[in-house]
Amino acid sequence: VGCAPRGERALWVLNVQVGTQSISPLMWAIQTGSLEASKAIIMDLLTIRADRDNYYFGADYLFERHPDILKRLCMDAPGLLTTFLDGFIWRSRNTNDGVRRVNYWIKHFLVDAEGGFSQNIEWLA
Repeated sequence: VGCAPRGERALWVLNVQVGTQSISPLMWAIQTGSLEASKAIIMDLLTIRADRDNYYFGADYLFERHPDILKRLCMDAPGLLTTFLDGFIWRSRNTNDGVRRVNYWIKHFLVDAEGGFSQNIEWLA
């Protein structure tokens, strides 16, 4: 995945075409209990990257491909929840008067793809 262009990295770890089937390496790793591979994929997907023109963050691709990812993690890999949830927090490297700026991306936890209330909060609670 390291050689993938920034704009395609998320697609490489979320969709592999094998014949007529579309397989998700992330979901495959979770289902087979490969937690280290799953953790590496999640961390890569949720790392903010940039070039001169764009920022790249795989959360939209992740929830588009796996709208039930939070449910799957809660059921099959609860040990990955901390890594997963930490991926939705950005912490500034700068401090101002001992305070550090932090952004939380919660869109996918509250709203589903159709604009309705997401079940993610229910699954998490």
